[in-house]
Amino acid sequence: MKKNKTGYRCSFCGKSDADAMMLVSGLEGHICETCVEQAQRIVQEELHGQVSKTKKASAFKFQQLRPKQIKEHLDKYVIGQDDAKKVLAVAVYNHYKRLSQPNTGDVEIEKSNILLVGRTGTGKTLLAKSISKLLNVPFAIVDATIFTEAGYVGEDVESILSRLLQACDYDVEAAERGIVYIDEIDKIARKQDNPSITRDVSGEGVQQALLKMLEGADVNVPPQGGRKHPEQKLVKINTEKILFICGGAFDGIEKLIARRVNTQVIGYSNEAKDKVDREQLLQYINHQDLKSFGLIPELIGRMPVLTYLEPLDLEAMKSILVAPQNALIKQYQKLFELEGIALKFTDDAVEYIAQKALDYNLGARGLRSLCESIMNDAMYELPSDETIKSFTLDKAYCEFHLSKQKLQKFQVAA
Repeated sequence: MKKNKTGYRCSFCGKSDADAMMLVSGLEGHICETCVEQAQRIVQEELHGQVSKTKKASAFKFQQLRPKQIKEHLDKYVIGQDDAKKVLAVAVYNHYKRLSQPNTGDVEIEKSNILLVGRTGTGKTLLAKSISKLLNVPFAIVDATIFTEAGYVGEDVESILSRLLQACDYDVEAAERGIVYIDEIDKIARKQDNPSITRDVSGEGVQQALLKMLEGADVNVPPQGGRKHPEQKLVKINTEKILFICGGAFDGIEKLIARRVNTQVIGYSNEAKDKVDREQLLQYINHQDLKSFGLIPELIGRMPVLTYLEPLDLEAMKSILVAPQNALIKQYQKLFELEGIALKFTDDAVEYIAQKALDYNLGARGLRSLCESIMNDAMYELPSDETIKSFTLDKAYCEFHLSKQKLQKFQVAA
């Protein structure tokens, strides 16, 4: 019932219809919008809260694993990147070992957040996803490009934890032991110094807003997102036990690494230069290069574990197609198996697809684009022909259908 000054009052708080925005009428009483919201919170906390707590407690049973066990699990899903896997396994193991220790003694172990640097399609996000599945902890992926400084159009950094809360069905205790992967962290790099009076609200401003969250602090989190529901009750989450894994391509950072490596040579000797692998400059990355790229020193200091992902070569691309448990070719074979068709890829077809993905310079993500283009006709025709029970895909078939899609003109120069 809308407010019409009829003399009715809320049966719970006694507020008159002139003071309330709305009165909902029942058989023998009325209730205002404020009491409706309060009653809803009481029901959720007292009734549904007790039921969900038992479910959440059984849903997230953390298991402590050794670093070698963690790496063996990662090997099933991610091809290559042994250095990154070892660094990630040790960092995750130490983090959850720290959480399992009692808070006794004078020595307090601080957490070590992780920063992954690598080109697009090398497996940064897949590494973080695989770690969370193994440990059975709440996991959330957020994109740093959507964040702005508080008060500007965009999302506040607190919405990072909103995604984590949603992933664990709003169980605060489980969320405080979760993992957050912040992708595209390089996109919030500080812009170049210039005389403009405008603020860097999506670059340095976001980095400064992330500082306390990464280090560990009590953060008031809007459960449904910050700006669309300003009336919602905030939830306090302590981020001291949350592991943050940040990843980014840092396009162009190789030039900064090369410049720093060259300036380390003193005199006329080229011996040190000869030892530098010019094709794998990312292996020499350090925090100084990140500072030169545009990350502020305070943020870099809160991500002490730094590792890199190597660019993928032809052998790695071929292995990605066939080796992992969720390999791309296995997915297509499963799709055709549902139609009763046995699908087979020849070795030359696998090598051709892998080589083309390297030519397009799109990383492992380019493999699916190529496979979709090559197999589109087969996936269209074969389900309608019940006489075909097997199908073999060779190099000639791949070349014909790839040229038919006219993808060659989009090829990116290496």
